[in-house]
Amino acid sequence: MKPLSATEIVAGIEAGNLTAEAVVRACLDRVAEREPVVKAWAHLDPGLAIAQARAADGIGGGVLRGVPIGVKDIIDTYDMPTGHNSPIFAGKSTFGDAACVALCRTANAVIMGKTVTTEFANRHPGATTNPHDPAHTPGGSSSGSAAAVADGHVPLAFGTQTGGSVIRPAAYCGVVGYKPTFGDFSRVGIKMQCHSLDTLGLMARTLDDIALFRGAMLKLPPVAIDRGIPRPRIGLCRTPVWDDASDETRALIEATATTLADKGAAVIDVAFTPDFADILDDHGAIMAWECTRNYADERLRHPDLVSRELWEASLTRGLDVPLERYAAAQRKATKFRAHVDSLFDKVDALLCPSAPGEAPAGIEFTGDPRFNSIWTLAGTPCVTLPAGTGAKGLPLGIQLVGLRHADDRLLSTAAWVAAHLN
Repeated sequence: MKPLSATEIVAGIEAGNLTAEAVVRACLDRVAEREPVVKAWAHLDPGLAIAQARAADGIGGGVLRGVPIGVKDIIDTYDMPTGHNSPIFAGKSTFGDAACVALCRTANAVIMGKTVTTEFANRHPGATTNPHDPAHTPGGSSSGSAAAVADGHVPLAFGTQTGGSVIRPAAYCGVVGYKPTFGDFSRVGIKMQCHSLDTLGLMARTLDDIALFRGAMLKLPPVAIDRGIPRPRIGLCRTPVWDDASDETRALIEATATTLADKGAAVIDVAFTPDFADILDDHGAIMAWECTRNYADERLRHPDLVSRELWEASLTRGLDVPLERYAAAQRKATKFRAHVDSLFDKVDALLCPSAPGEAPAGIEFTGDPRFNSIWTLAGTPCVTLPAGTGAKGLPLGIQLVGLRHADDRLLSTAAWVAAHLN
């Protein structure tokens, strides 16, 4: 049976046609069947999940009533360990829930378990495989969340993004990924890698589920996606790393632009000014500076328990970044955000790649984040939509980028795009 969406689960429970316990048991059955291959879960307690489901059935109400949710294992949960995929924190629990988890509980959701992350949501991978082909990466760092949603273990899951860690794995696994405007979602209770960049994101199999989930995170009533919007204005934005995309990805984006124009959208080419051709260098400087300092405890007290990859890539690289370089990058990032905002005077959304191409072979390399890091630095809301498959039969995605603090408009535009590509 096709896995139910979160929207279908809530409607079924409210109508009396489903129970949260039955939904959770079906999800647990799917996990039991597939987890030996997919390896999406860092912690899963079936008894606790069922107990939460029974409570949801008894309490009634809530915008996420009975919906099972996967929580990336850098996000605190009071009743489950938060391990960060690191031996430093193996089996350790925190004093309380992260704000996003608490909001889910308030909405009567079921916190199903903790999904696998790369070490401290950085580079060193976990054991998760791509559910479409276990010989390929699911992407990182929100690997377990993307794989769990794609494989029908849960309808919703949290990811986080510093570079490309929501949009890229969602694209690799063929689900909908959403990174909101920077600052809209609380990050309290999330292990901080870069305070200027880290963003809590959402994964689901439908845009309606993203909208439902987003409402819970903002403590708002569910906001329906507007499917009656006028034909949108789409900006084809190749970005400074366009040439690093695969041939099939570039062809996909250009074919998508052509199709949308044929269906009535106004499509124009949009580009950054030359001042921002090297903006990814500024993202890198900010990330290096902040990672080194935010992981000071792990670097100083537990150097023997940190992977060599993380040590060289993040924990020490920032020591070579002068304060003046960090400050210059921050100043340039402020100008860049204003420049990106100005692009939306002419368009409703930007169209660009979600990732360079299909998920790479092997799980040691989680993929190139640069197609997402640009927008993480810009602070813009982003959505990736599944858009067919590549030469190896693995999912490809298209990324839509919106104006800061116009997330509802972006989601409605994404729904228009999705409807006119099918």
